[in-house]
Amino acid sequence: MQTALSDQENILKNLLKTGRNTEFGKESRFQEVNNFEEFKQAVPIRDYEQLKPWIERIKQGKHNILWRGLPEYFAKTSGTTSGTKYIPITKDSIPNHINTARNALLCYMAETGNAGFADGKMIFLSGSPVLERISGIPTGRLSGIVNHHVPKYLRTNQLPSYETNCIEDWETKLNKIVDETIHKNMTLISGIPPWMQMYFDELIKRSGKSVGELFPNFSVMVQGGVNFEPYKAKLFESIGRKVDSIELFPASEGFFAFQDSQQAEGMLLNTNSGIFFEFVPAAEIFNENPTRLSLKDVKTGENYALIISSNAGLWSYNIGDTVKFISTNPYRLVVTGRT
Repeated sequence: MQTALSDQENILKNLLKTGRNTEFGKESRFQEVNNFEEFKQAVPIRDYEQLKPWIERIKQGKHNILWRGLPEYFAKTSGTTSGTKYIPITKDSIPNHINTARNALLCYMAETGNAGFADGKMIFLSGSPVLERISGIPTGRLSGIVNHHVPKYLRTNQLPSYETNCIEDWETKLNKIVDETIHKNMTLISGIPPWMQMYFDELIKRSGKSVGELFPNFSVMVQGGVNFEPYKAKLFESIGRKVDSIELFPASEGFFAFQDSQQAEGMLLNTNSGIFFEFVPAAEIFNENPTRLSLKDVKTGENYALIISSNAGLWSYNIGDTVKFISTNPYRLVVTGRT
């Protein structure tokens, strides 16, 4: 929290240092770029379509294109605008996805003193961990990829089983998940809100009880991926009592923010995890030359398009989400929509 601005400066320096030896860095003349002002001149904002020519070269098995070597994975996302997107995940960027989820839980434990949920069963509703290969690079949904990196100390308590997670058809999978969890001591449930709602509906239908009655020790709900507000009332109604909830802001392109406090509104920006952030006033995002701000110049209450450069090899990439800061000390934000 206290070193957010210096961390961001260091991340940009380190990204440029590695980026200089890539095809992208050579074409963008990174050897002449030393600070944010020069970086903005050298690298225009791009969306997936504009980055696609480089991604295609990686998909052909070419090395050192956007980042050193080859990515460890491609996260496959069904984009609303570009059809299927292939987002690189590198050896350097994997910790961003894994450690941020862990940090969110550790912040929660430290603040509330509730660590008991770690002794019960935890469910991570995710995509299939079965990965296909493109030029030897394992490819699949981010939640399926992350499944391969769940720390050992959580593995023993993790549900559903690997076999169940591999089921592609959602209806079939949901039924199996309910079979496996309905009689267990569930303490933490995480996933995107519409998935959790379907899971809760099925539990209630089968047991005739509220989710809170069925799982008396269920105390933490972890959610993200879509706006929580439209689902919130119904989810809590299905549970039938108060449980703590932790909001996350993950995407295939990176894990951007997480709720670090049950007391404060919004999510803490992930300023020290391999991602350099830029913010463009949302009204300007489609302009020829939009205003591009680094973290030190953001203001509360303004709507910004979120732009990232990262150790996954994304450079001034428009992820398509808009955010608004509700605090700049520390930097906490809420997701406000799509560009």
